[in-house]
Amino acid sequence: MNFKEELINHVDEIEAIIKQYLPHEAGFQKTVLGAMNYSILAGGKRIRPMLMQETYRLFGGKEDVIKPFMAAIEMIHTYSLVHDDLPAMDNDEYRRGRKTTHAIYGEAMGILAGDGLLNLAFETAARAFDISIEYERIARALRLLSVKAGAFGMIGGQSVDIENDGKQIERDTLDFIYRLKTGALIEASMMIGAVLAGASQEDIGKVEKIAENVGLAFQIQDDILDVTSTLEVLGKPIHSDEKNHKITYVTIEGLDKAKEDVEKITNNARDLLNGLNFENMFLDKLIEMLITREK
Repeated sequence: MNFKEELINHVDEIEAIIKQYLPHEAGFQKTVLGAMNYSILAGGKRIRPMLMQETYRLFGGKEDVIKPFMAAIEMIHTYSLVHDDLPAMDNDEYRRGRKTTHAIYGEAMGILAGDGLLNLAFETAARAFDISIEYERIARALRLLSVKAGAFGMIGGQSVDIENDGKQIERDTLDFIYRLKTGALIEASMMIGAVLAGASQEDIGKVEKIAENVGLAFQIQDDILDVTSTLEVLGKPIHSDEKNHKITYVTIEGLDKAKEDVEKITNNARDLLNGLNFENMFLDKLIEMLITREK
């Protein structure tokens, strides 16, 4: 089986896992439940749960305890996209090739759908306590999820991004935004996989560095695609950053340098991964794929 076939099988597996934890659309609050499900079932690469699962497998993990965390990380990622698309943020009407949540359900319900997904994420992750008796590992994973998603992680990066909207910023500020806004959830994904598999503290630290590089490369590639892709291929509006007067890696470094750097950073992540005393060829190929993706 080649990598593309394996990737499709992995995505299908993750889709099935996510659906297990989604709410039934019933009761007086069925509209917000429908908006939540609409948001998370819009498709997507499912990169974060895939990185989590493959890092878990890298360190010998074989149990179902990883599954609620895989669903939870995608719920958090999805809620961030729902809020990011709102008129007060990027004001985008398309995401993953279809109308955004607020465009379908209205702005207020879009906010509530995002809030609902965030809370559901922690409800879901906590269900790991019903699956495994490795309570200390689960507690550490929950703390990682909280920190990386909060004000010292993704939300912190988003806040700095908003504060500097339309302003000329230096490279170090941009790196900080990318490390937190995009990188924090990727770091959480891979580190949680390592923690739940019982990896050593030293190896968890190495995984965090790998994930930091993956997150940065992923975001730079996103900047490149915003300039070079099309709506049909990308699944969301192109030139969105220019429209919103955002400074990006391409803005600061130029397109050619951005392309060079994303390859260099990704190769660094792969070198660090291959330096571990464990092997997962699919994970290595997955990281490589992130720089060659077209959407």
